[in-house]
Amino acid sequence: MAGGQERALRQRIRTVRSTRKITKAMELIAPSRIVRAQARIAANRPFRDGMVRIVRQVVAEDPTVAEKMLGTPESPQRIGVLAIVGDRGLAGSYNSGVLRATERLMARYAADGIEATLWTVGKKAPPYFRYRRTPVRSSFTGMADRPEFADARDIAAAVIAPFVAGDLDLVQLVSTRFISAGTQRVEVQQLLPIPLPGGEDEGAAGPGDIDELPAAGAGSGAGGFTEFEPDPETLLAQLMPQATEAEIFAALLEGAASFFTAQQRAMAAATENADELVRTLTRVMNRARQDAITTEIMEIVGGAEALRQSKGA
Repeated sequence: MAGGQERALRQRIRTVRSTRKITKAMELIAPSRIVRAQARIAANRPFRDGMVRIVRQVVAEDPTVAEKMLGTPESPQRIGVLAIVGDRGLAGSYNSGVLRATERLMARYAADGIEATLWTVGKKAPPYFRYRRTPVRSSFTGMADRPEFADARDIAAAVIAPFVAGDLDLVQLVSTRFISAGTQRVEVQQLLPIPLPGGEDEGAAGPGDIDELPAAGAGSGAGGFTEFEPDPETLLAQLMPQATEAEIFAALLEGAASFFTAQQRAMAAATENADELVRTLTRVMNRARQDAITTEIMEIVGGAEALRQSKGA
């Protein structure tokens, strides 16, 4: 009995050590991926900010176009939701945080009688919502680890088309914001129409605040006057998709960086747990082996004593 327990414990220790090698390797690989993801975020930020700034300047030239393209609808009845998660697990609460936030958002819209359409990015999202019987209009996979701008273009095309056609009043983006290597936060931000400038309160203003936008070329530090050609409406037809693509691409990059950061923390914790489990199992195995040795010695001594007594009789 003791020998069988010892063999089982020895096999389990080997299994835990094999798993530890995997988690340790993933922990060591993650930092290099985080650095690359951070570099891509920094390289994309000027383009993203520049696109938003240009669109706001163009919209400010035509208030009638601005009412649809800029600000936040007062009472939207048809809302689109885009959720960005990972293609793989082993990343702590990275996927579950976005999925639960999206589920709560969809439930709130349903309770308010608002029609909501859901798009997802990442392999972990469709099974989650399929189990909860939440319909997904379209799902994009295979791009979460190393997203490219072409991926953002495909996603933007699927989201922009119903908004431009008037089928959606508002599009919300649920993703993980990469603030630093130690801080990542799940956020729900407005994607379309483009939110008004206002720091933390972006997207919270109404269409009536469009008149408060600075004139083209003002507030940028460059001064001067900006002349747009062709007319703002035609120009926005080209700039709006590009600005949306830039915003989605930035969210994909920040999601990838957040995923690798969460994975590094999860694998470090898994490695520590494996070490602790190996120590615990080793102590239990040693105790079982000592019990087996003690039992064998007791049996030998008992047999010798019985043999000696039989000879004496």
